[in-house]
Amino acid sequence: MKRFKIGTKSRDEMIDITSQVQAYVDETAVQTGVCVVYIPHTTAGITINENADPDVQHDIIEHLDQIIPWRARYFQHAEGNSAAHIKASLFGSSVNVIIENGRLALGTWQSVFFCEFDGPRTRNFLVKILRDGE
Repeated sequence: MKRFKIGTKSRDEMIDITSQVQAYVDETAVQTGVCVVYIPHTTAGITINENADPDVQHDIIEHLDQIIPWRARYFQHAEGNSAAHIKASLFGSSVNVIIENGRLALGTWQSVFFCEFDGPRTRNFLVKILRDGE
């Protein structure tokens, strides 16, 4: 397993971490298996989505803010970041990606995105490789 640090720059953002994940797959020399990417935070999440047009990430963040506004009168959580907790729960804390021929088996336009919902912060994500046959 490998732990990565990531610095986020704004309250809400999606950061493409695919190259870091693939670099770790390369480092392990695993040819077939599964790669698990896990986010150990309650106000950040992870997703796989389009990487070709940055407007997709912008649209996701903008519409999440419309659905789950940052300051809602009905939130009771004392820290004031309930919206971030809800968004993180919707996205989830892990994704699994198949490894085939030493490469992440992502679609042509897919990337793995770290999703910040309560930044800016220094965050972590963990990557674990499961080789076929283990």
